[in-house]
Amino acid sequence: MNFLLALPLLLAQPAAAQPSSRPSEAELRASVQRLVGFGTRHTLSSATHPTRGIGAARRWAKSRFEAYGRACGGCLAVETDARRFEGPRAPNGVMVENVFAVQRGTGDPNRVVIVQAHIDSRVTDVMDFASDAPGANDDGSGSALVLEAARLLSREKHAGTIVYALLSGEEQGLWGGRLLADLAKVRGWKVAAVLNNDIVGNTRGQGGDVASGTVRVFSEGIRLAELPDDPAERARRGSGGEDDGPSRALAKYVDRLARGIPGALEVLAIRRPDRFGRGGDQTPFLEDGHPAVRFSETAENYDRQHQNVRTEDGRRFGDTLDGIDFPYLARVTALNMATARALADAPGAPERAEISGAVSADTTLTWAAVPGAAGYRVRWRRADAADWSEQRDVGVGATSVTLPNVNIDNNLFGVAALGTRGEESLVTFAGGPVRR
Repeated sequence: MNFLLALPLLLAQPAAAQPSSRPSEAELRASVQRLVGFGTRHTLSSATHPTRGIGAARRWAKSRFEAYGRACGGCLAVETDARRFEGPRAPNGVMVENVFAVQRGTGDPNRVVIVQAHIDSRVTDVMDFASDAPGANDDGSGSALVLEAARLLSREKHAGTIVYALLSGEEQGLWGGRLLADLAKVRGWKVAAVLNNDIVGNTRGQGGDVASGTVRVFSEGIRLAELPDDPAERARRGSGGEDDGPSRALAKYVDRLARGIPGALEVLAIRRPDRFGRGGDQTPFLEDGHPAVRFSETAENYDRQHQNVRTEDGRRFGDTLDGIDFPYLARVTALNMATARALADAPGAPERAEISGAVSADTTLTWAAVPGAAGYRVRWRRADAADWSEQRDVGVGATSVTLPNVNIDNNLFGVAALGTRGEESLVTFAGGPVRR
């Protein structure tokens, strides 16, 4: 059974989501193989050589986006954006260029879901831009995923805009992520979600463990954009919302979605922004306050990351094509597509939600109205639970509800907006006023 067709009404799919929307292992393999074929995609490698280096890789990726745009009758606006960056890993400066395709929404085109990965690669010495750096998994796998999502989702129409982005400069300083986050600010995008895919194609870990049925989704709790003296941060802590910031709500959304799709990967929703001591291109979006998560394989093989291709004492090093499990990569792609589709078709999340009911048996929630919402879903759970267990739907026009005999101190609360076919936004945590 094609699990992309089994979404419940809660997260309804458009009629256009037919079996042909299933990610193709052959397409994914061809994309990774082509990316590996550029020899190196190091950010400091040639931007002008016709067949080798990051410039050739970016031009090829742009041509793929353009082909998908032609196939959908011009539904993709293919663009590049570039800026010069300088830092310890590029002391002489380097022009960082992103390649991306914009699928403009038919309802609220300013509400944007971003599916992204970084196209650059590296070897052991981060300054070595001459050696072969195949980058099959880091991050050819994520780049192939973005291309495949664009190929398939561009056949559908969605209320919100989807941006498919291939970023440069990740290994030198997360510069492509910063470039795209700045562009989002300049264009006034209301970023509903950022799905960053980085190292998503391997299933055999360093110690021999195999994890072909799970995918990690990393998310922050307290928002990076909420500084310690920020009233919003104090309000969240005072209301017990440390586990319910917008990015954590996004991770829980992906997890809930996956659990409703037969055969989908199990989501290991990890409660930190990234792997321990490491980072990714979702970070600039977190700095700007947007909901952003990182998808990554569960079992990493560090011999195949940031290594020159070689064999030492029978031990193989290097990020080569044979390290990719393409059926697994197809499943990670499918989960990204399902998430992007659901959020692009849902209304925006309420900008704020509040609770009241101290020293009372009842709890009252109030929230900001969402333009275009067909109703709202009030969610709550026991205060010692991780995800929502109870819900109540209310109709269009409602901006408050009272829950009889639901104790404010024993539970946590949130509100999501609903679309006309039951599509649900991210949940906005409902907190109280800042305590002075």
